Amino acid sequence: MTRILTLLFAFAGGLAVGNLYWAQPLLDFIAHDLHTSPAAAGWLVTATQIGYALGIVLIVPLGDILNRRRLIPVMMLCSAAALAACAAAPSFLALAAAITLLGMTTVAGQLLTPLAGDLADDAHRGAVVGTVVSGLLTGILVSRTVSGLVAAYAGWRTIFATAAIAAVLVAALLYRAIPPVPPKTRMSYPALIASVGRTVRQEPAVRWTLALGASGFAMFTMFWTALTFLLSGEPFSYPVSVIGLFGLAGLAGALAAQRAGLLHDRGWSLPATGAACALSLIAFGIAAAARASVLLVIVAIVVLDVAVQTLNLLNQARLFAVSHEARSRLNTAFVTGNFVGGAIGSAAAGLLWAHGGWNAVCTAGASLAVVALAVWALGRRGPLRTTAAASGAAS
Repeated sequence: MTRILTLLFAFAGGLAVGNLYWAQPLLDFIAHDLHTSPAAAGWLVTATQIGYALGIVLIVPLGDILNRRRLIPVMMLCSAAALAACAAAPSFLALAAAITLLGMTTVAGQLLTPLAGDLADDAHRGAVVGTVVSGLLTGILVSRTVSGLVAAYAGWRTIFATAAIAAVLVAALLYRAIPPVPPKTRMSYPALIASVGRTVRQEPAVRWTLALGASGFAMFTMFWTALTFLLSGEPFSYPVSVIGLFGLAGLAGALAAQRAGLLHDRGWSLPATGAACALSLIAFGIAAAARASVLLVIVAIVVLDVAVQTLNLLNQARLFAVSHEARSRLNTAFVTGNFVGGAIGSAAAGLLWAHGGWNAVCTAGASLAVVALAVWALGRRGPLRTTAAASGAAS
């Protein structure tokens, strides 16, 4: 796993996962253009997350039984087709269908992450996975900024069309760069899918980690979905191009994820996980005080992104220590749990905003942070400690 290949994986994964978030800062823009309400437009984020969860469940496990040098570029090309359909959608329902398909097919990033874990040596696996994951996180955040800027000057359809072209080019690069990696196991597709659930049932550490991950991602999507409504209304009333720029503040989370990989390699995974949970609680406290202060909004973004992305990386690195042969399936379970939590968080954001505004969103986010802290506190003396010890031994 050379440095250049690691950076290519990070870039490609960021481009792929960014497809999930092109629409997030454009909800009001799309609602006006396609003659629907902002609340209805908010369901585009939920539809994308649900589609992504389905893609993770049905496609990512194939990384354990198929040639990933072919599988990953093929999935990039499929996402390019879905992006083109989004760009050409004539109605809101057509866009909702296309963006659900986009979510299902834009799973290359979650195939690249376990592949990076397989190609990296034991002593540097946390750092390599951290770099790739930081690329995914950068894609999530930069996609919002790029989306807002492009849509402000060229319309929201342009961003989907441009992303489709980029996906085709990156697919070609990956096909040339990924080394031949033989499948790690052989089994039928039904048995492969069933083995994901069996691993979750048999490994208590996996279940505890899934609960931590889902709580964190629910906080993340709830905050960012509601933030669009906050910044587009009084007292801010920012245009979509400015709202997109707030995504740059979250780059601190991507940098934190890269550093978290080093913490994992040094055996500090569990204490850092608890600190990340506590930091997310602090972030929502800051956010609650930020209703009329753009400076506090930025501080809340930075603190929450550092917390959630550190939590995400540490959870994922520990899971990869559970089984070498089933890393794609473990990643399937982990990311599915995350994005089910994310879909719930984004859907809840619209409902909470409609009934209680920003204060309701912050209260719900703080409650989720308390849940994550409780899961960590209860699990750290049992299954989570076992997994941390196994990953530390591998390092």
